[in-house]
Amino acid sequence: MSNAKNFYIDGQWVTPEDGCDFDVTNPSTEEVCAAISLGGQADTDKAVAAARAAFGEWAFSARSERMALLQKLLEIYKARAEEMAQAISLEMGAPQDLARAQQVGAGSWHMEGFLKALDTFEFERNFTATEKTLYEPIGVCALITPWNWPMNQIVLKVIPALATGCTMVLKPSEVAPLSGLLFAEFIDEAGFPKGVFNLVNGDGPGVGSQLSCHPDVDMVSFTGSSRAGKLITKAAADTLKRVSLELGGKGANIIFADADEKAVKNGVIRCFRNTGQSCNAPTRMLVERSRYDTAVAEATAMAEATVVGPASEEGRHIGPLVSAAQFEKVQGLIEQGIAEGARLVAGGPGRPDGLNRGYYTRPTVFADVTPDMTIYNEEIFGPVLSIMPFETEEDAIRIANDTPYGLTNYIQCGDDEKRRRVARHLRSGMVETNGMGFAQGSPFGGYKQSGNGREGGVFGLEEFCEVKAVSGWSAKR
Repeated sequence: MSNAKNFYIDGQWVTPEDGCDFDVTNPSTEEVCAAISLGGQADTDKAVAAARAAFGEWAFSARSERMALLQKLLEIYKARAEEMAQAISLEMGAPQDLARAQQVGAGSWHMEGFLKALDTFEFERNFTATEKTLYEPIGVCALITPWNWPMNQIVLKVIPALATGCTMVLKPSEVAPLSGLLFAEFIDEAGFPKGVFNLVNGDGPGVGSQLSCHPDVDMVSFTGSSRAGKLITKAAADTLKRVSLELGGKGANIIFADADEKAVKNGVIRCFRNTGQSCNAPTRMLVERSRYDTAVAEATAMAEATVVGPASEEGRHIGPLVSAAQFEKVQGLIEQGIAEGARLVAGGPGRPDGLNRGYYTRPTVFADVTPDMTIYNEEIFGPVLSIMPFETEEDAIRIANDTPYGLTNYIQCGDDEKRRRVARHLRSGMVETNGMGFAQGSPFGGYKQSGNGREGGVFGLEEFCEVKAVSGWSAKR
């Protein structure tokens, strides 16, 4: 990648003014696969200034102009999808099938959803016969995205910001920056006006903090850990800018006795997808007592049958964790689960057999997990499933809600009335029931320490708008 050490600012690739080199590691091999630059204050200021200068004209651009550019971007994205898949696979360890179908596919799916939403989005709404409510772009946006689903999160922020007339500075994760740099190439190829989209690589304490407190940034949209979300909120407080957060999760998967026979199997697959590195993963499996022992045996068999291997290989397997730091964190929590008395039924500490190099972790299942255990409470972000029994519907709801998080919960139940009733009582932004996925444009976001705001479709467009009330719009009195 020829621009790996450059930033995209004001419509061109530029050399950092006060950057430093940073090695990107291939998690499948632990070898350096690229080198990028981490920016400094001068780079951040330059990018924000470019976005601020471009805002006035872009904010008043025609919807048709923005739609045409976004459509061209989508076409470029699809044409260069294999490049993107290889970048994501290399930088964060997504196996080939997952990288192509889900990692890259999520980006095009959301783009298509935003284009549909933008086509009919009401930027001007009649409040009364004489009063108009205007939805206007909020301004310059700092978009800070994670490494686990790079294109999913970049698209969920960049596209609605562009669609509503905002300008922006994107800071991708420094752990997995190659996909973000490639996306900037797509933006450049599509021909967006200079300064509308800018990219500066950096880490959280550096560029991330600089953007969060920058007086010329009107909004920060961040996806990542709850710990980092709190720091960003505090950094943004002095300028009272809008902060939109999509943070961690500790999703419960409630399996009632009458659930589909594949409920446990599918729950394990969903938990381990992307090597467990998903904020909406169903990592706590709650099983009705009469089905509990069978469920534990089924989950054990599924974990033992889960294949782990390099991201470069084809096939349905899970890859490595993203980094040495993530590997050590997951290993430590597995060991803590054993020490605190959880019953280890599959996996455990260490790498899978035959994989001596790379950040590979054994697919792990704990049974008889209780609320006093660390693995019950903390987001592990690895292929680790915790199983526990429940006695009644009320018991299941209580356990599911017993967490500071509230992103996604899951219900598997043959009784439709019970399924709907339980869904209403779960304190989370999303509840997936009986394996039915969410529709294109569905609102993505959480309650409690899983963040605030919503991404996707109309909800995502509104997130980047200010609302203005104007009286006397009509001549009528």
